[in-house]
Amino acid sequence: MSNLKLSVIVPCYNEAATIRQVIDAIHNSPIVDQEIIVVDDCSSDGTQEILRQDIEPLVSQVIYHPRNLGKGAALRTGLGQMTGDIAIIQDADLEYSPQDYPLMLEPILQGRADVVYGSRFQGAAPHRVVYYWHRVGNGFLTTLSNMFTNINLTDMETCYKAFRKEIIQQIRIEENRFGFEPEITAKVAKLNCRIYEVGISYYGRSYKEGKKINWQDGVWAIICILKYNLFR
Repeated sequence: MSNLKLSVIVPCYNEAATIRQVIDAIHNSPIVDQEIIVVDDCSSDGTQEILRQDIEPLVSQVIYHPRNLGKGAALRTGLGQMTGDIAIIQDADLEYSPQDYPLMLEPILQGRADVVYGSRFQGAAPHRVVYYWHRVGNGFLTTLSNMFTNINLTDMETCYKAFRKEIIQQIRIEENRFGFEPEITAKVAKLNCRIYEVGISYYGRSYKEGKKINWQDGVWAIICILKYNLFR
């Protein structure tokens, strides 16, 4: 990865069943020069015990929120601690594979991109078939966001986003929950930076398996699209 260091930011809330596997997968990714920053958002299912007993020696930092604030707040905390040249967001479940890091980083390493989105809806990588209405909702939110930002993303709501340090440090994250996705998209679009999109694999999980996002988050995403594109 040239001389650049990768900061992997892992927001975590009630992921006792998967957090160790995710950390192992990050270590087994093709990227060697990396720091891993885990932000636990006041988990209550035993995740904190696993982090303290097993994970802390394996990562650069584990930060514990004293109360549950949301994914956006966890990312704000983690990104504020990064020391790498590039940041990538990694959920603490098993939906996204760290084996895709080289795909995400290639446009930045080639000097072509400042921000890279990993799209679940393009490319030939494996995609688990899950909820139809989630796909419809995602398409609607992405299209609405694109109308205001005038960029042609296929997957605005993706977890996998990579940023050059100089870009992400210009942005103040205000949203505490899943509104982070439309917020960050609006703000990077306003910076007129170079945004790329690459196809990634996706191993979506069901609500029974721990999926957390719901229809209320979709409604709030619409509000955030309008808020950060029109009133900021």
